[in-house]
Amino acid sequence: MVRENHNILDCTIRDGGLVNNWDFSVQFVKDIYYGLSEAGVEYMEIGYKNSAKLLKGADAGPWRFLNEDFLKEVISKKTDTKLSALVDIGRVDENDILPREQSMLDLIRVACYIKDVDKALDLVEKFNGYGYETSINIMALSHVMENELAEALEEINKSKVDVVYIVDSYGSLYHKDIDYLVAKFQRLCPDKQLGVHMHNNMQLAFANTIVGAQNGVKFLDTSVYGMGRAAGNCPTELIVSHLKHPKYEVRPVLDIIERHMVAMREKWEWGYNIPYMVAGVLNEHPRAAMALRSSDERDRYVDFYDRLTSPEVMPTNHHSD
Repeated sequence: MVRENHNILDCTIRDGGLVNNWDFSVQFVKDIYYGLSEAGVEYMEIGYKNSAKLLKGADAGPWRFLNEDFLKEVISKKTDTKLSALVDIGRVDENDILPREQSMLDLIRVACYIKDVDKALDLVEKFNGYGYETSINIMALSHVMENELAEALEEINKSKVDVVYIVDSYGSLYHKDIDYLVAKFQRLCPDKQLGVHMHNNMQLAFANTIVGAQNGVKFLDTSVYGMGRAAGNCPTELIVSHLKHPKYEVRPVLDIIERHMVAMREKWEWGYNIPYMVAGVLNEHPRAAMALRSSDERDRYVDFYDRLTSPEVMPTNHHSD
């Protein structure tokens, strides 16, 4: 059996933080880092590197605005598992980013919408100059016009970025869409490594991640117990078990779940449920479904479906993660 070399990037702390406002204890983050290291996971995304001053009224746990001194205290001894952070266009002051040799971070990922690809590439250029590995994550691909995407990918291929991500923000893509997008990205960005970031609205995050991996995608985003915004992500424990490589070991991931995440799951909701499914099927941003789940009408599925499908309801604006 040919053993493809993949990189698993676990984004529990960053994407999962969207579920609980980054209210993770330092002990949990330590345990997850060393547990993922034991499991053979190559990267852990330890949060956002956005700048608090650019986000008004942003009151959140420390993983929302990573501070290097704080990080050094949390991860006193780094393992082979690299650390990554995500930044959003317009929410990061690049002067807050240290050169890589002074930082705990190895990879900085830049998330953007298609209209901001130029701005994202400017940031990538800066971060590359600081010595970091970089990625560009184009969000909401299911809402992007073909010609716009082709144009953007040609620009990206000329840039210094290391990894280009196929992001299924709304959890609305099927395996044929992944086949199609991977082939398109490979054709238009032949010099780049690819990544996939899938959401589980239709129970397809794992399947779609495997399809990406089989088609030669190198970076696979996952989260422990699937913890991520709304319907969550491809579960780390499934991918670690699926990639038949001797470096991977699922037992330490199960240990993290048993010791920490069973209790978290009782406190905070994430993962497949009907409102998130409806949003995925309709290719809609999950914000309406998330609002429903935090209201008194959380289980009024039919009403929710009718509201989203009735023609007089205006479509929502699509922005944010």
